[in-house]
Amino acid sequence: MLPLLAVGCSCERSNLAVQSQNLEKTPVSEISAETQEPQQLPLFVTYQLDSLENAAEIDSFKHRFSEREQEFIFGINRVDPYRLKPGDLLVIPDTLTTNFLDYSPFPKRLEMLDSIPKTVLISRRIQAFALYENGRLFKWGPVSSGKRSTPTPAGLFYGNYKARSKISTVNDSWLMPYYFNFMNFEGVGVHQYSMPGYPASHACVRLRRDDAITIYNWASQWKLDATGQLIERNGTPFMVFGDYDFESAVPWLQLADNPNSNYLNAGELETLGNYVAEYKKDPKNFDLPKPGLEELAITPPEGLETIR
Repeated sequence: MLPLLAVGCSCERSNLAVQSQNLEKTPVSEISAETQEPQQLPLFVTYQLDSLENAAEIDSFKHRFSEREQEFIFGINRVDPYRLKPGDLLVIPDTLTTNFLDYSPFPKRLEMLDSIPKTVLISRRIQAFALYENGRLFKWGPVSSGKRSTPTPAGLFYGNYKARSKISTVNDSWLMPYYFNFMNFEGVGVHQYSMPGYPASHACVRLRRDDAITIYNWASQWKLDATGQLIERNGTPFMVFGDYDFESAVPWLQLADNPNSNYLNAGELETLGNYVAEYKKDPKNFDLPKPGLEELAITPPEGLETIR
């Protein structure tokens, strides 16, 4: 094995020597900014479990972390702060930055979405959503999707209509702020509601308030014809995928043992690829060019009957 190691080292030194010689021959004014500025390494976050056994430990937790840091921690744990009680287990990152995207389970760039202006991804497995613009992630957050008996359907859907406030058809005492429907006949959409830390809805996708407001203002609704009965243009695609394991511990608590456990897996990426292919086949996702007046006025060739 020693000769192999020696060969490997000699190759590296040889490459470095060539690079060094090239730099010596290059005027300083021609050296690029990339050469002069060190590249920033990606942030690698590890996690630990923190068991808050009593009220004193909960109080200590609140004093250890700022309001922004607590907001991030509760988001990672998919739970509202007011639900925290003695005996709860939280997963906490070893590094807390000022950017929630640093803790995203979704890739910051998803090339398969490059040709789609706006995309909403909803993962049932990791109980999280992501918003992409031409394949670039700009926001993610926790969700609470449908419980075992009333799961949120998986599939490619489109934003239909929205309402600043909507009353649930299941229980008229349930108010759903910033509602955005993506399954018209089934009455399924995203909206603000409480976050218990597990799938708990009647098929809708619950969001935190700020996240619900963002989607409400950002996503596009469908465009209907003059009769209001036919869809002329689809709204923003909503891609729902992944399977939540109701028999195991919530997946984000697994981050303590495996920081990669919440990332999208190969099967989920394949599903998204199928959704993208389906999206591209639907003409209602594109503004098709309309024929100009000069095209409509062309005289048909002699001998052909005019089409009426």
